[in-house]
Amino acid sequence: MTSSEEQAFLNDLEKKLWTSANKLLPSLDASQYKHVVLGLVFLKYVSDAFDIRRKQLIENFKNPEHIYFLDPEDFEAGAEGEDYQAEIKEELEQRDYYTEKNVFWVPQAARWEFLQNQNKVVITGEIKIGDKTIRSVGQLIDNALDCIEVDNPKLKGVLNKRYTQLQIDQAKLGELIDLIATIPFTHATLSSKDILGHVYEYFLGQFALAEGKKGGQFYTPKSIVTLIVQMLEPFKGRVYDPAMGSGGFFVQSEKFISEHQGKIGDVSIYGQEANHTTWQLAAMNMVIRGIDFNFGKQPASTYTHNQHPDLRADFVMANPPFNMKEWDTGVDENDPRWQYGKPPSGNANFAWLQHMLYHTAPNGSLGLLLANGSMSSNTSGEGDIRKALIEADLVECMVALPGQLFTNTQIPACIWFLTKNKGARTSASGKKLRDRSGEVLFIDARQLGFMKDRVLRDFSDDDLKQISDTFHNWQTVGRDLSQQDATYENIAGFCYSAKLEEIAKHDFVLTPGRYVGAAEEEDDGEPFAEKMERLTSTLKEQFAESNRLETEIKKNLAGLGYDL
Repeated sequence: MTSSEEQAFLNDLEKKLWTSANKLLPSLDASQYKHVVLGLVFLKYVSDAFDIRRKQLIENFKNPEHIYFLDPEDFEAGAEGEDYQAEIKEELEQRDYYTEKNVFWVPQAARWEFLQNQNKVVITGEIKIGDKTIRSVGQLIDNALDCIEVDNPKLKGVLNKRYTQLQIDQAKLGELIDLIATIPFTHATLSSKDILGHVYEYFLGQFALAEGKKGGQFYTPKSIVTLIVQMLEPFKGRVYDPAMGSGGFFVQSEKFISEHQGKIGDVSIYGQEANHTTWQLAAMNMVIRGIDFNFGKQPASTYTHNQHPDLRADFVMANPPFNMKEWDTGVDENDPRWQYGKPPSGNANFAWLQHMLYHTAPNGSLGLLLANGSMSSNTSGEGDIRKALIEADLVECMVALPGQLFTNTQIPACIWFLTKNKGARTSASGKKLRDRSGEVLFIDARQLGFMKDRVLRDFSDDDLKQISDTFHNWQTVGRDLSQQDATYENIAGFCYSAKLEEIAKHDFVLTPGRYVGAAEEEDDGEPFAEKMERLTSTLKEQFAESNRLETEIKKNLAGLGYDL
């Protein structure tokens, strides 16, 4: 959690960057602008991280107690002489010094100082970089990205090198370089990774708003991602998102792990994304946070070109497109993923769910965001699939969400939590889970949240804690060991633990509202009979007054020549 001082710093940074960067919007739509800005932010970050490591090395070279110390007596001219300084300069260009600390090697032509100095030159002239002649700011940036990609094979195909093709005033592109140069990736308490990650996430959210429905394809609201991560608690093992967008679930997993003193190295990241540019955004998102990842050989459809066919993940999380149609073109009807029934061509909801189950390990769990219709629909065999999932005792928890949470749709949504093992065991987070066989927890969170503006609703930290604590307390033996004296109990209007027999009586419908009931009203101390008599008497008086007013109105209208 950030302190108030840190949050104020980040808020000021957001406002400054977004307001200033909007200079470009008149000439670019949001889908183009997104890649222009985020590509430059990426360049600034890797360059700053490189410079920070460079400064550390300079100090090490001059420190007699450090293994990298360069003794000035080894050079005839002494500590300030040309030979000694030349030796330090040569050592600073050794790639291994950077890669050993997980810092990307940044070639000279991609370093931010070089870009900032040369962008003003190429606006009016040209420069030579190796055998290339650079005649525009866009070409200067594309060359920088190309140099980084060549020197860092893991980034092959990741960076969006299209600046030369942009129909944009080169002077404005130069101004954007100068603006991003003002991002301070140093702070007293925030790391450069924290600052860059915040800037990147902020811009993703702003672009999702600007792009509307299309923008929602690569961005899931932070609070929803956080909720799923908090409930699944991916401490150790393989984490997989088959519809990863820009990688939000992986980012929140990293934050969760670090906040609970875990190690990100204990988690392996796997993802898949069909959209090429979104696949690039996700890869950059991982790189700037130093997260190792496997997003397959290329962007591809999860259904027809599964990039991780043999993966069995411990935690599977996703927010796929709601109610996706015509998803099964080119998919075999006998695909082994459809263990609980062939999903209908007109709706991919249960295709996503079964794909995720197929890739879930024997003790694994999954969290999936779907449209509310998935909880009750009986069309095209969906009811049969849902029944099969329930009878196989795979469904662990259903969470109904409030409306207006998403930038791209007003469709009401819910979260499915499934697990392949409800038996008693110790979770990845160290909790002792009780045997939940034959039980499903229902949580109705529709009354939680707050309106953060006129259009969008959001969850507070307390809302997220209330939901996730309820789930974890229900899962654990006796009480949640991370919280003293925490226990689970059904709360009318909010949560209810149902047996499979009860669900069968409701025709296998999983809508939480059917099970949690209505919230109990607070007892005001007035006996029911007395309250009923008082309210009935008040109602009679109000009816009488209504009749009197109606008579007066008719009388006045008659005086004006109108007859009702």
